Amino acid sequence: MFNALAQIAEMKMREAIKNGELDNLPGKGKPLEIDNMSFIPAELRMAYRIIKNSGLVPVEVSLNKDMDTLKKKIEESTNEKERKFLKRKLIELGVRYKILMEKRITRK
Repeated sequence: MFNALAQIAEMKMREAIKNGELDNLPGKGKPLEIDNMSFIPAELRMAYRIIKNSGLVPVEVSLNKDMDTLKKKIEESTNEKERKFLKRKLIELGVRYKILMEKRITRK
C-alpha cells in the first residue's frame, strides 16, 4: 500500500516539475535550512520550533550577540572615550552572562 502511494506521489511530482508548476516557489535554488534538533528531547522539539519560528531567542544568545557587536565596535572605534564606554558596557554584559549561566548550572 505505502509503496503504491509513494509511486503515485513521485509520479505527481515529476509531472508538476515537467509542467513548470514548481518553478516559482520561494527559495528555489537555495539550500534547505534543516534544523538539527536531535540534541533536544523529542517531547520538547515542537516547543523549541515554535519559539524559534516566533523570533524569540534565549537571553544568553542575545547577550552573546550583543557582546560580539560591542567587541566589533571597540575594534572599529578611533575615539578613546567611546572605546572606554563600550569596554565598560562589554564588561557589564559579561557579568550578566556569567551570573545567568551560574544560575542555570546551580538549578540543575
